[in-house]
Amino acid sequence: MLDARCPRCGGGFECGMQAGHCACFGIRLSERLRAELAERYSGCLCMPCLRELIDANARQPLTDTPPTAG
Repeated sequence: MLDARCPRCGGGFECGMQAGHCACFGIRLSERLRAELAERYSGCLCMPCLRELIDANARQPLTDTPPTAG
């Protein structure tokens, strides 16, 4: 395990990526969110930040979906 610092919140966490068994391996990111995170951050994010971003992403409507007439 590697002691790391989250580039989003600044909090410390243990990253297991190098060891091959990190907590983030069990989460799924949309391609859009994955690309956004790769562009914005240079390192691994902590699990609380990842969960928050996944939840926020799930609530966001897709930007390329036309509005419905109502």
